[in-house]
Amino acid sequence: MSKLLQKLNKKDVFFMLICFCLIVFQVWLELKLPDYMSNITRLVQTTTNNMGEILIQGGYMMMCALASLISAIIVGYFASKIAADFSLNLRSRIFRKVEDFSMAEIKKFQTSSLITRTTNDVTQIEMFIAMGLQLLIRAPIMAIWAVTKILNKNLEWSILTGVGVVILLTTVITLMIIVLPRFTKVQKLTDKVNGVTRENLTGIRVIRAFNAEKFEEDRFAEVNDDLTKTQMFNQKCFAIMQPIMNIVMHFLSLGIYFIGAFLISAASMADKISLFSNMIVFTSYGMQVIMSFLMLAMIFMIWPRAQVSARRINEVLEEEPSITSGNFDGDTKEIGTVEFKNVSFKYPDADEYLLKNISFKVNKGETIAFIGSTGSGKSSLINLVPRFYDATDGEILVDGVNVKDYKLEALHNKIGYVPQKAVMFTGSVIDNVSYGFNGRKKASLKEVKKAIEIAQGKEFVEKMDKKYESHIARGGTNVSGGQKQRLAIARAIARNPEIYIFDDSFSALDYKTDLTLRKELKKHTKDATSMIVAQRIGTIINADKIVVLDKGECVGIGRHKDLLKSCEVYKEIALSQLSKEELEHA
Repeated sequence: MSKLLQKLNKKDVFFMLICFCLIVFQVWLELKLPDYMSNITRLVQTTTNNMGEILIQGGYMMMCALASLISAIIVGYFASKIAADFSLNLRSRIFRKVEDFSMAEIKKFQTSSLITRTTNDVTQIEMFIAMGLQLLIRAPIMAIWAVTKILNKNLEWSILTGVGVVILLTTVITLMIIVLPRFTKVQKLTDKVNGVTRENLTGIRVIRAFNAEKFEEDRFAEVNDDLTKTQMFNQKCFAIMQPIMNIVMHFLSLGIYFIGAFLISAASMADKISLFSNMIVFTSYGMQVIMSFLMLAMIFMIWPRAQVSARRINEVLEEEPSITSGNFDGDTKEIGTVEFKNVSFKYPDADEYLLKNISFKVNKGETIAFIGSTGSGKSSLINLVPRFYDATDGEILVDGVNVKDYKLEALHNKIGYVPQKAVMFTGSVIDNVSYGFNGRKKASLKEVKKAIEIAQGKEFVEKMDKKYESHIARGGTNVSGGQKQRLAIARAIARNPEIYIFDDSFSALDYKTDLTLRKELKKHTKDATSMIVAQRIGTIINADKIVVLDKGECVGIGRHKDLLKSCEVYKEIALSQLSKEELEHA
């Protein structure tokens, strides 16, 4: 928690100092009230026809109460503002940090957990700051100040108050020892609930198609019950605190009056009034001490979970990304070349290599394709170029420079990437196609139209209600799979990069659209390098180079006709899709 609070800006620290001063002033005012009450008690019993003096003391009490109220309002406002500003900055820091993560860090934390840490965990800390700033400062000052005021009043009453404080402290410490470990479990279970909910919402079509609603309900009920039971246990433990507080408070009042009765009964007439006045004051101060510990107890109820949340957030903020930006700004003599030199790769948590000793080079204007059976490492290989992962061994050169030496922004500016699963963002067609367009927020309508036309999306876009301004839902749920793929391809075309990467980006297209798109794409990208991962032989049949992968190894590289003669794996894939006659005339 302390690490996070160190990030408070100067303005918030200034507001905290104001709050501290106002809280001290507020405590002083509240502790003055019993003094005025004592004066009024003495005046009532010792004088007559002195109503004016009594009203003056009552007026002081009213002024103290009003000033305390105004201070409390100001402190509440500043505390809320500090908490809101802190959570705003903290969420921004987490978001920026996660943006720097590679896929390895994303998988390490998991998406559901990162969402929980950005939302629920930050909210826990915000609540702690908003309440803690007021109560955590106020309670100790109130308790210590009140104790110093009553110590010289009466030994018996002081001992009684001390016993009450010890009982409260013992209760709080015991509950903390029992409950604190379970708050870590609560946040992890919240991650699980979030994860199961996301899976259910994302896969709702599959769930309904297979009548798996009951199975998903049971799966959700299991993690939800675990979370509920843990929370119920925590709340039951904290529920013990309130009655103990009330018992101690009421027995303290009763004890003070009980002892006071004996003291007053045994005292002389001259001391009776003084003892009675002291008893009234001591009761008020005793209640202030108990209330201070009650406020601390409220803080202790939210502090454990806030502490757990702070630790989880620090785990994200302190995680060092495995892929870091280099210093090279991207100004090269070569343009559009990609070279793999003895590249091997395995995932961070894997024991075996997925790719082994891959070497090839593709030059400007050439098209290189990658084909192989499922799991042969095609997508993993292509993902090494934009550095979604780094090669475990060997080098990858773009324009003659190792990709690890590039600034990430400079490297990505050279690449137009179309992922295996087309991703659409909330916004219009123009927003999605011009996404990241050469650093500009939005491409011109002419450029968007041209890109969509090349990607064979003009027909369906112009049939939409608002055409190029038509709304695209999050994830592209209001367009088909083929339409999403064409918009994703148009996004890469609009970027006009040196290197195109198509990661199985034509799979949702029919053969006619696929053929037409590739012809138009070839015209538009004649000066650019294209890297294509595909399952269809027809998609890559005219590529300048075809790399055949089998179990992570390169078993063949060359043109289509050469591979039919020299590579048995390629021949098997080709014959599984096309007849001998079709292959001969291809």
